[in-house]
Amino acid sequence: MSRKPIIAGNWKMHNNSAQSAELAVGIMQELKNEDKNNLPEVVIAPVFTSLYAVDKELKNCGCGKVTLAAQNCYYEPKGAFTGEISIEMLKDFDLKYIIIGHSERRQYFNESDELINKKAIAILENGFLPIVCCGETLEQREEGITDKHIASQITKAFENISAEDTAKSVIAYEPIWAIGTGKTCDSVEANRVIKMIRETIRGLKGDMAADSIRILYGGSVKPETIEEQMAQSDIDGALVGGASLKADSFAKIVRGAMA
Repeated sequence: MSRKPIIAGNWKMHNNSAQSAELAVGIMQELKNEDKNNLPEVVIAPVFTSLYAVDKELKNCGCGKVTLAAQNCYYEPKGAFTGEISIEMLKDFDLKYIIIGHSERRQYFNESDELINKKAIAILENGFLPIVCCGETLEQREEGITDKHIASQITKAFENISAEDTAKSVIAYEPIWAIGTGKTCDSVEANRVIKMIRETIRGLKGDMAADSIRILYGGSVKPETIEEQMAQSDIDGALVGGASLKADSFAKIVRGAMA
């Protein structure tokens, strides 16, 4: 089955509204001469305060080459949840994806698998698609429990979600020890883990979901690494951190995914 690749840029806690808008315009300028039909799905996820400005630029362009995502959400529609952003609020923007379960959310804000599952269900119920992150620490890898740990994360994240909704969702495998460190997981090993994730989905939700769901690699993705990563059998794209903060490097990764 042919799965359309995704190159997603997670801008994390960088850039105010003006800087985010400038970066979005820069990315679209870099991609202006590319055939939309040959491009992977290009996704950018600015901070919440920049969503309006970036959404406006994407609409002004009208080229349809870049899709908007949010970096997080809360599963309740409203209420006394100071500092949170509801999915209802995100409906103000023309976005498609919401990133959940990123290792930084799990590590710094103590997000549990159960919370991530509630978010995934709410995202799908509201017509958006989750990008569900998973990954192991260096200690877990050295203990030899990478597969067990990630399979558990995936099993819990997709609990009470139909095969049809699972098939539409996206998973991002991000070995925590490779995020922002400059270290990149060997492409063959990354593919092995991603294939294991796909087989976990197969066991949980069946062949259609496993063959349809797109699974990305994340963790110090760079223009120099993307072609080798995309040449692997089960890697369907990348969730890019630091290299997505410069229009030229992000565009190089997008083009590398087309090679």
